[in-house]
Amino acid sequence: MIRPMAPRDKADVLGLVRATGFFTEAEVGVAEELVDIYLGQPDQKDYGVVVVEGEGGGVAGYMTWGPTPLAEGAFDLYWMAVAPSEQGKGRGKELVRWLEDEVRKRDGRVIIIETSSQPKYHGTRRFYIDLDYKEVARVPDFYRAGDDRVIYAKYFR
Repeated sequence: MIRPMAPRDKADVLGLVRATGFFTEAEVGVAEELVDIYLGQPDQKDYGVVVVEGEGGGVAGYMTWGPTPLAEGAFDLYWMAVAPSEQGKGRGKELVRWLEDEVRKRDGRVIIIETSSQPKYHGTRRFYIDLDYKEVARVPDFYRAGDDRVIYAKYFR
C-alpha cells in the first residue's frame, strides 16, 4: 500500500535511507530536509513524499517527488529508497508506477530522474531502464571526478 508520509514514519524512512548504503551523510541530510519541508509545511506544493508499506505494515520504502519548477507538465522523482530487506519484492516498481499514475492524473508530460554513474548504481540505472525510462543526458564528472550525473526521462504526451 502506498500512502502519504506521516510524521511517525520519519525515523523509519531515514533509517532505511541509511541502511541502503547508497547515500552519504550529506545526502541523507538533504533527504531529511525535504521530508521536514513536506511534514512541516503542509500547504507547500514543491514536494510530495509517499511511503510504501511492507507485508507487515511497516515502511518498506519511500519516494520524494514534485513538479519541476518553471517547467510545464514536468515532474521530478527526487529521492527513492527501499529497505534492503524489501528489495527485490517490487516495492520500488510500485512507487514508480504510483508516480506515473499521479503524473497522468495531473496531465503531466514527463518524469525526470537523476542518478549517479558510479558502479554501485548500476542496478539503479538498470531498474529505470527496465521501467522504460530512457537516458536523455549525462553530465561528466558532475558529482565528483569520475562520477557523472545520469538523467533519465519518460514522456507521457
